[in-house]
Amino acid sequence: MFHAAGDCGSTRGPKTENEVTDKMIGDFTEAASKEVPQFCLLLGDIVYSFGEPEYYYDQFYEPYRNYHAPVLAAAGNHDGMISPLAHATSLDAYLRNFCADPAAGYTMTPEAGGLSRTAQIQPGVFFTFDAPFVRILVFYSNTLEDPGVIANSTIGNSQLDFLTAALERVKSEKYAGALLFAHHHPPYAIGGQHSSSLDMRRQMDKICEDIGVWPHAVLAGHAHSYQRFTRHRPDGTDIPYIICGNGGHNVQKLQAPGGVPLRTPQTLKAQGAADDPVTFENYDDIDYGYLRVIVDLKQLRIEYHPASDSIQAKTPDDSVTIDIASRKQVVYTPNELGYSARLKEVRSLYAAQSSKRKQTPKRRRGAAANAG
Repeated sequence: MFHAAGDCGSTRGPKTENEVTDKMIGDFTEAASKEVPQFCLLLGDIVYSFGEPEYYYDQFYEPYRNYHAPVLAAAGNHDGMISPLAHATSLDAYLRNFCADPAAGYTMTPEAGGLSRTAQIQPGVFFTFDAPFVRILVFYSNTLEDPGVIANSTIGNSQLDFLTAALERVKSEKYAGALLFAHHHPPYAIGGQHSSSLDMRRQMDKICEDIGVWPHAVLAGHAHSYQRFTRHRPDGTDIPYIICGNGGHNVQKLQAPGGVPLRTPQTLKAQGAADDPVTFENYDDIDYGYLRVIVDLKQLRIEYHPASDSIQAKTPDDSVTIDIASRKQVVYTPNELGYSARLKEVRSLYAAQSSKRKQTPKRRRGAAANAG
């Protein structure tokens, strides 16, 4: 199990981001070890407004100081932006804090301010992360507000080459776990705040189609809300596309044309002749929150938890479960947390007591008075 959230940095103070991290930290107190998070994947825009190193302490290290597991990160557009007044290199602070040289051993950067969280050793701004039952391909969708870009004549095709090699590896290994894509800009978005990154999605789609390997789910941020879409593939499989861009920074309302509230579920109009049909399933444009991703040998489950629930609240506001083998939506088979075993124990005890009562002979009324 792991966490994911995007757009966590806040320029208005720590309150909203701390609500999210406090709720996530509450997930470390679980009855069963298999429910405890193993890491967190941030979906970009870790530090606003231009990824300045002086804001890493307030917007990352301090809010996550009590998060008891590694924190990885996809880079967002604000992490790579450069202020016209700053003499800095794009992504400099991000690379120092998330892509440290592993040969240097465990290091703490000046941005950590003395807190005991070492810099992450991701190999770069795009990389593969392997964990039990899941493989995550992380991309950098660059510095534009819209759309996301992973390849063009200026930046080259290195990320497309990376995706090709990664999917060919999945195919050659006959990888049986869940495959996830993660990047900052969303392939699908609704509500007018940020647009869908169509060209980026179609570039990735072509490689998936050519190799014959598709992700089980796609995670993104950028739009400051929670949004969940289902992409319906021609072969009958389903791919959830999920935006979790309300990790602490300025939740923004979604509205349909005319300013009316959005109703879900609804079918989105195809944006091209070759596009698959997509259903807009659910959203939250009021609260801050995060994703809880549970993966085992058979199922991938993605839950959305709002931060306004108490730390003790463990029921998600939204969820989707994908059968890994068939790639179709299914009913979730939850982990055994001991409740059924306890129930069986109580029933067994009750049955034993009931049997004992039946075997005990009943005394006739007045028997004691007639004795002797």
